[in-house]
Amino acid sequence: MAIPDWPESERPREKLLKNGAAYLSDAELLAIFLRTGMAGKSAVDLARDLLKRFDSLTGLFAASQSTFCQMPGMGPAKYAQLQAVLEMARRALGEELKSGDAMNAPKLVRDYLRLSLGGKKHEIFVGIFLDAQNRAIATEELFSGTLTQTSVYPREVVKRALHHNAAAMIFAHNHPSGVAEPSQADEILTQSLKQALALVDVKVLDHFIIGSGVAMSFAERGLI
Repeated sequence: MAIPDWPESERPREKLLKNGAAYLSDAELLAIFLRTGMAGKSAVDLARDLLKRFDSLTGLFAASQSTFCQMPGMGPAKYAQLQAVLEMARRALGEELKSGDAMNAPKLVRDYLRLSLGGKKHEIFVGIFLDAQNRAIATEELFSGTLTQTSVYPREVVKRALHHNAAAMIFAHNHPSGVAEPSQADEILTQSLKQALALVDVKVLDHFIIGSGVAMSFAERGLI
């Protein structure tokens, strides 16, 4: 049955307008983005197929164009629309980071990093450069690696921190396995970066590991 034939109270768009976006399921939100279904399937059915294929919204957001377009009813136009929505969300979160104290907005930092790194197929190491008020000056992808490891050079990180005249930094990297637990190598690297940056009076405030839908904080674990 097509969505227009559903009871009004069950239609995703009407539910959103009445109750707010947070009231909707992932499939319902995705259905609003898709707008239309295809023969024999409503937009909600298509949304459920996408979530099943990619395991989650995070997996869907990280899908390549070729993989996305293999799904029935999807194509380059829909992929472009999805990427535009994601980029707008990232930029909006980035603007918020630049306007306030990052340490007073841990959820904002987490959301930004999860949206930027979640679902990536190889490891990416990111630095957020902060001013003396902990406002974001810039965010840079510093290093990228294989599925299992990334080579991170403290000397290069120090050079970038000096370039931005940063007073503090937050680091983050993803675990493609989806498990957001720090390895011994992660802990050693964090301490090496902290020591190197201390020599130029730059503080390391946190290091996040991004897994499948989660972001683990070194600071919250007492590892900084």
